[in-house]
Amino acid sequence: MTTDALLPALAARVRATAHADAPACPCGAATLADRPDATVVRHAGTVAKAHAPDTDPAALARRVAVAAGLPGVFLPPLAPTPVTLHGRPVTFWPYGTPVDPEDPDAAPWEAAAGLLARLHRAPVPEEGVPAMSGPAKAARAVARLRTGAPHHPAAGPVLGAWAGLPSWARAETGPPAATALCHGDLHLGQLVRHPAPAGPWLLIDVDDLGTGDPAWDLARPAAWYACGLLPPEEWQRFLTAYRAAGGPAVPADGDPWPALDVPARALTVQTAARAVTKAAAADRPLDEAELPLVDACARMAAMRPSAPGG
Repeated sequence: MTTDALLPALAARVRATAHADAPACPCGAATLADRPDATVVRHAGTVAKAHAPDTDPAALARRVAVAAGLPGVFLPPLAPTPVTLHGRPVTFWPYGTPVDPEDPDAAPWEAAAGLLARLHRAPVPEEGVPAMSGPAKAARAVARLRTGAPHHPAAGPVLGAWAGLPSWARAETGPPAATALCHGDLHLGQLVRHPAPAGPWLLIDVDDLGTGDPAWDLARPAAWYACGLLPPEEWQRFLTAYRAAGGPAVPADGDPWPALDVPARALTVQTAARAVTKAAAADRPLDEAELPLVDACARMAAMRPSAPGG
């Protein structure tokens, strides 16, 4: 959660940014998210995001610059560099309409796939970009499991599956080929329509943006499909659209799983680790969406990934 001082200061800053020419605007600010890793406040058509306290401001500035240089792929930032507020780097963005979680049939899988393909084909800027931090997020989720719920009955299968992954997927070394720009944390919550409410879909959230294995960006829907949490027709919509748009993470035809196997396993472990940690903290059993993830980890622990890269 945010500090007591940060949230009102963030609300005041986003209001001033939204109404630079009308500071007496009576409309209020809305808190869109308030987590340890991000506090997000909206005022009219402007959104301010306070990033995690341990965020590297220079790396974040490079990621914002990359997003600004990819119009039609990322939501364009309203300011070229972050500002600092109560020790937290803050970025400013236009408001976009998010995916409706109550209407799964309208999930924009084709749009997400097309945006990823464009991102993965984009030239890597010569100025240098930080590494995509997807594997590091997975490693942090496993570390929290080891600290917060090491004796939970489901911790063993999850940690066993993690141990079977190659070193790059555990963020211990760089990936075998880190040549593409990657989002790093792709899910449907990372898309918005801009201009709101019905403009084209664009990617948001630059915190994990960087160079890496583009297959990581396909890993979450691939993992959900493999665990039975994403219907086959939705997975095929996503995969077909990505291939049609020339996405380089998988072959243009044939079996995609040699490329997707390791990232999908890593995302399965990450999601399962978070689920077990949260369930243990709340002293509740795993629910029907969490159990398949742990079951998949138990199966994974008995076999090695098919893709190279130790």
